[in-house]
Order: sequence, then structure tokens, then C-alpha cells
Amino acid sequence: MTNQHKIFPLGDAAITFDMGNVISEAHNQKALAMQQWLLAHPFEGLKDCLVAYSSITVLYNPVVIKKYYNPTTTIFAWVAERLQQAFEQAQETGNAGREVIRIPVCYEDPYGPDLAALAEQKQLSGQQVVNLHTSPIYNVYMIGFLPGFSYMGVVDEQISAPRKQQPTPVLAGSVGIAGSQTGIYPLNSPGGWQIIGRTPLKMFDPFVPEPVKLQAGDRVQFFAITKQEFESY
Repeated sequence: MTNQHKIFPLGDAAITFDMGNVISEAHNQKALAMQQWLLAHPFEGLKDCLVAYSSITVLYNPVVIKKYYNPTTTIFAWVAERLQQAFEQAQETGNAGREVIRIPVCYEDPYGPDLAALAEQKQLSGQQVVNLHTSPIYNVYMIGFLPGFSYMGVVDEQISAPRKQQPTPVLAGSVGIAGSQTGIYPLNSPGGWQIIGRTPLKMFDPFVPEPVKLQAGDRVQFFAITKQEFESY
């Protein structure tokens, strides 16, 4: 991991440590390690640590920091020093030892409305697309866009596909592809990803203690189920 990064404010109560606008497993693992280090060594006023593909954003209360630490620098500079310390001291442990979360997906009509077009575009059969999508173990890089929306990667380059030019209505549980990413829509929403299937699992439930099914750092593998199996879940 190189020392090439940027630290910049997001308003007066948040700061981002950015290692580059890339999809990088190494950068993501470093961001996750920094998150764990900060949570293990919290400072007064720390509110939250949010991991993205290759960055971490820290939310903080500047009034509390001023009260407890009375820094001689700006609050931003003081928190930036904590982030730099986390970057230098956090050790990546990787996620290879994590249990793989298996997600059932029905790729049949009407659950995969874009599968046939994607297969034709890639000169593959529908079954080949399914096989290529279910073969890898994906890393969950981040949660965003919607509560519980999991950004995973990377898909086989044979089935990578751009977003649609215009968003369309997407149903909760829909599994899509956008570029080298794959993800699951947790709620009904407009969306521009290529929808190739749907899972019967509820990815976001605000009425349970753990409302979000997947977290950044998880490992996921999809497996195909039939339409009949989907409807019996």
C-alpha cells in the first residue's frame, strides 16, 4: 500500500481519507482496517466511520472535540492526524477467512428482464451468463445508494456491462450488473443496472435488530434457483 492519498473535509463535521477513485481490493481492505482501528481507538466526538471502495469518511462532533482536547490546530487538522495515524497503524487482515454468504437468485423470466439482451450482446447463452455470474466469490466493497444496497465485485469481464442510459423501475431483491460491479437492490427503486435475476431474500428490514443483511467486507456467492423455488421461499 503506497502513501498516495488525499484528506479533505466534507463540511465542518466530516472528513474523507481517499486512496484513489478506483475499485481496488487492496485499498478497500485498508479502508476497512482503518475503520476497525478507529473503532478500537475512538476519540471523544467520533460519530461514525463509513467505508467506500477506496476511502473512509469519518463523521465527528467538532464541539465535543474542542471541549475534550482543545487542539492548538484546527479541528479538521486534528482529525486528519487521527486518520493518518490509523492509516499508518491499521493492519489489513483480509477477508479470506470470512464465511461465504450464499445468496439464492432466480435468473428465469420474469425475474431477470435484462438477461437475454445481455447474453445476446455478449454472444453468450443465458446459461453461460448465469454460470459466469454465480462462479466467483464477490467482495462487498461498500453499502450505499439505498439502505442495504451492496456494491460487490468484480464480475467476470465477459459479462461486464454499462449502466442503462435511462433508469427504469426496479423491484426489491433484483440483482444487477453495472460495469465490473454487481449488486442487489434492497428496495423498489428507479435504477440503471442491468437486471439479470432476483433473490427472494430481504436485504433490508428496518424491523429487525440487524436491518442490513450484508456489510462491507463480507464475501458473497450467488447460486441459481428455479422460479418454483423462488416462489416457495
